Amino acid sequence: MSLRTGFISIIGRPNAGKSTLLNALLGQKLAIVTHKPQTTRTRIQGVLELPVRKKAKGDAGRAAAQAIFVDTPGVHKPETQLDKRMMQEVHDALEERDVVLFLVDATHRLPVEKPQSEAKTPGQVKRAMSKAEDDFALQLVKKLECPVILVLNKIDAVSHAELLPIIAHWTALHEFADVIPISAKKKEGLELLLDKVVAKLPEGQRYFPKDQLTDQPERFLVAELIREKVLMLTGEEVPYATAVVVERFEEPATRKRGKDGKLPVTKIAAAIFCERNGQKAILIGKQGAMLKQIGTAARKEMESVLGTRVFLELFVKVQAEWRTSRGFVEELDWRRQLESIADRQQFEKKLMESRMNEKG
Repeated sequence: MSLRTGFISIIGRPNAGKSTLLNALLGQKLAIVTHKPQTTRTRIQGVLELPVRKKAKGDAGRAAAQAIFVDTPGVHKPETQLDKRMMQEVHDALEERDVVLFLVDATHRLPVEKPQSEAKTPGQVKRAMSKAEDDFALQLVKKLECPVILVLNKIDAVSHAELLPIIAHWTALHEFADVIPISAKKKEGLELLLDKVVAKLPEGQRYFPKDQLTDQPERFLVAELIREKVLMLTGEEVPYATAVVVERFEEPATRKRGKDGKLPVTKIAAAIFCERNGQKAILIGKQGAMLKQIGTAARKEMESVLGTRVFLELFVKVQAEWRTSRGFVEELDWRRQLESIADRQQFEKKLMESRMNEKG
């Protein structure tokens, strides 16, 4: 069988489980995951290399494939510059795709139409708002010409009888290429999902080397790990007003253990930006306790990801109303950060060469 390759964009409303699905498919953590909506702010590509599976009795087999899954921010109506940037990431992911997975949280209750004359209960109002958000997300799907697979996630939390009306509801709204119920958390239904995805990918050459897991640089992954700990350890208001920028990332010359048996050290300095002094006080905590807790939790995961010891310095900085600042939000893009680093390194190289020529 020939190799099938392509990009599979995962889209859906906030908290549908997109990042959990990406991590489950890859078999390791690539995207940060919390119970709070809008955790993901940018596209994250995960490269999955699949070997050929030969046909057998009761098994149609599967072609060898390189499937590039693209996790995206939750689909929502943008209000701030940050929201607009996140939705632009979704649109970009939909432009560069061969297959789309439209992920739906199966635990969301379906809307029930009530006569306008009847007063709506708080629960009905909430479901009406949920329907409006579903409709907004579905509009993106209706514009696509590629195969779109409806993926019903979190089926471990609903009964089979509850699942059937959900399938009927969604398939009445759009003609999906397939409908696959899964539990990303419990890794149920993933093999069937992969079979359906690979069957729809075109034949072609690899986009990435076999052993490459993602297109994200390590300094971006490090920043996301810090932000994940902020999301998990702080209250309701602070997490959404924070952003993390790695200001120094010094890798060791080798990642092998030294003669003393110890792993080398990666030195990292990062700034946690917030919008107000009150948020800064919360992030630092009494006598620095919260910042230390965030740093300790992040450092442990960094050491696992990087395969080295980590020396981590964290700072908290106030950037008033940064979510409404287009310039600041764009500077958070890791691609732009890499360009800035490359430009700075090029400038320093030329400066060094100029000084050497003057001495000569």
